[in-house]
Amino acid sequence: MRTALIGYGLGGAAFHAPFIATAPGLELAAVVTGNAERRAEVGARYPGAELIASPDELWARADEFDLAVVTTPNRFHAPHARAALEHGLSAVVDKPFAATAAQARELVDLAASRGLLLAPFHNRRWDGDFRTVARLVGDGELGRVHRFESRFERWRPEVKDSWKESGDPADLGSIVYDLGTHLVDQAIALFGRPTAVYAEVRALRPGAVAHDDAFLALTHTTGAVSHLWASALAAALGPRFRVLGDRTAFVKFGMDPQEEALKAGATPGGPGWGEDDEEHRGLLGEVPVRTSPGAYQDFYAAVAAGQAPVPAADAVAGLEVVEAAFESARTGSVVPLAR
Repeated sequence: MRTALIGYGLGGAAFHAPFIATAPGLELAAVVTGNAERRAEVGARYPGAELIASPDELWARADEFDLAVVTTPNRFHAPHARAALEHGLSAVVDKPFAATAAQARELVDLAASRGLLLAPFHNRRWDGDFRTVARLVGDGELGRVHRFESRFERWRPEVKDSWKESGDPADLGSIVYDLGTHLVDQAIALFGRPTAVYAEVRALRPGAVAHDDAFLALTHTTGAVSHLWASALAAALGPRFRVLGDRTAFVKFGMDPQEEALKAGATPGGPGWGEDDEEHRGLLGEVPVRTSPGAYQDFYAAVAAGQAPVPAADAVAGLEVVEAAFESARTGSVVPLAR
């Protein structure tokens, strides 16, 4: 599949290009960016990829490509995905998949009407620690799970000059759209679409105009609740996962190593890829459990096989949760999700 990568910021450079370039069945045929420095970086690392200056130039040549990967700033995700589909290209769309659930449903319907692949890029399903949790839950090792706790916490007390921290609602700069979408998607992957949402969403740091701290509580039909934290102002980090069952519990600290390896320029998929350090293993009760290797490469392997690794319906459900979380934070109430 001749693939055009739209955007080459951190997402494009670290989370997409290395996997497109190494996945059997995919070709990194073009990178769309008008930034001179990034164009030079692409030329040095991927000399076989054509440089295209703008999405409009790509759409004019859409018949030369098979797949568009959208990793532009958040406000452009849905418009660029729609344009790709309208020009006959299958699409991978970085998170957040869209600004609203209604916008996401329109994309799903458009892809279905054109017979095109549409894949939300929720790569954190292939974090090694989450794969470990999913394995333990699926195998019944914890018994009946009644609480799933998950955190993406950071200590970044200084506000950055970035669209990700913009106060313009169109920029979708809230931490709920950023880290929160991963947390919600992982909960949905484990327990399905929730029935109710409660949330506390705040801007805490001096000068912050976008949300930088959030807590979401999701109620699932299984009887489990998901408690999810995302924060840029956590001076003491909690466990990445704490999963409580009626038989035992699983607790895991630390982050999946793939992101740091990718930022350092590592090529994915080689020996030892995604392996967690032994000292970072989680505890099942009091017993250390080997962390399943992280495997972001499996996402693009599925795309190359013509499959959507994450159902687009799950991204729609995730945005329903995000919208409910904002309403809950505004009203101080539990918000039920319509069936």
